[in-house]
Amino acid sequence: MTSKSSCIDPKTFGLTRAAYSVNETLLILSIGRTTLYRLVQDRKLKPGKIGRKTLFFASDLAQLLESIRTER
Repeated sequence: MTSKSSCIDPKTFGLTRAAYSVNETLLILSIGRTTLYRLVQDRKLKPGKIGRKTLFFASDLAQLLESIRTER
């Protein structure tokens, strides 16, 4: 999520690294590539780049998961 108003500890969701690749993110979220790119398009996740490598920060993944949890 792009809003950083509340910090969610990524370890709450078992995320132990600072950032994850696209394929790792797909596995973590149990979603397909199209859904991941839709989350990016809808600004629910913001990718980072190091060279040609696309990464997703654990803190952003944790915030996304927390928002899904609280929507129920």
